[in-house]
Amino acid sequence: MEYMTKNTPLHQAMGNRHDYLPAAGRDAMLPFYDLLTRLLGARRVHRSLIRQADLAPDTRILEIGCGTGTLTVAAKDAQPRADVIGTDPDPLALARAERKIRGRTGIRFERAYAQDLPFPDSSFDYVFSSFMLHHLDPELKPALAAEVLRVLRPGGRLHLADVGGNISAADGYASRRMLKNPHASGNLGDGIPRLLRAAGFDCEEVDSGVYRHVGRVTFYRATRPA
Repeated sequence: MEYMTKNTPLHQAMGNRHDYLPAAGRDAMLPFYDLLTRLLGARRVHRSLIRQADLAPDTRILEIGCGTGTLTVAAKDAQPRADVIGTDPDPLALARAERKIRGRTGIRFERAYAQDLPFPDSSFDYVFSSFMLHHLDPELKPALAAEVLRVLRPGGRLHLADVGGNISAADGYASRRMLKNPHASGNLGDGIPRLLRAAGFDCEEVDSGVYRHVGRVTFYRATRPA
């Protein structure tokens, strides 16, 4: 549940005073962010993403919209021989992420927007995104997809999880709310695969399931063609 965006009327209407959406929505809520995301099932989602990625040793891994770095750290724990970087535009969230890796090597955090990544072409073997895409405004999503394609090596993969996919009212109260949520509208149905394929990815749905507090979460694997 890592959020990042450029400020737009939608986020201004939410009271956001930054040019990004803070990790917890508002700076004042940041101390509760890790607890909140745990209650919402983020760790279960992170475990699934890492399992689906089947991380190889001696590779480079990037997480976009890393928030306080929980998934970034979990990726490093899962593959200690990888070089892992987490990015987010929220400096307060990144300060908390830095405290989680104090004294560790092969893992770091950098401030960046996912639609303007400060890395050379073909820099990474894997990119992770968890609960971030639906917080971006529609006009920013194609730029994000293009940037992820650019920084992945040929054959590299994006592993993405977000609220979306084939949501229906039968999925429960949280999903019914998401069906009416303007943030999630671009994620419904085949919205995410269409976005990623338009950028040049080969994309497939890997898994989908209902999480009590957030509704249907769908997992995607998008590969940069070799």
